[in-house]
Amino acid sequence: MYQALTHDIEVTVTPSFLEDQSSPGHGDYFWAYTVQIANLGPRPVQLRARTWRIVDGDGAVEAVTGPGVVGEQPHIAPGDAYTYTSGCPLRTPHGVMSGSYAMIDAAGERFEVTIPTFVLDSPYAIRAGVARIIH
Repeated sequence: MYQALTHDIEVTVTPSFLEDQSSPGHGDYFWAYTVQIANLGPRPVQLRARTWRIVDGDGAVEAVTGPGVVGEQPHIAPGDAYTYTSGCPLRTPHGVMSGSYAMIDAAGERFEVTIPTFVLDSPYAIRAGVARIIH
């Protein structure tokens, strides 16, 4: 579990490797990640857009931007939280993701919220690392 707190918005990310949707022999690795966005502040907020930075094990960087998350631009009342699950494919057995959400509060003020950097490690990443050390 990874957490970040920005402007009274707490973002918690829990990634998990999906063995049944991955094909390591073909260089296909897939993760799900569940994100909880909790509004710890006094004003309602709305998530308007997202920006992701995905780095695979070879250092290749992919930027993903777009409106909302999973087709929604949720409103989050004070004391409430919004949770969603999405996924990320990689061509390597490990990588990292980070990013931010563009938010707006009830007063019309726009602000960015940090998505904590989180690691995408499959069991194959550990085995590959051990093999490199041995050879």
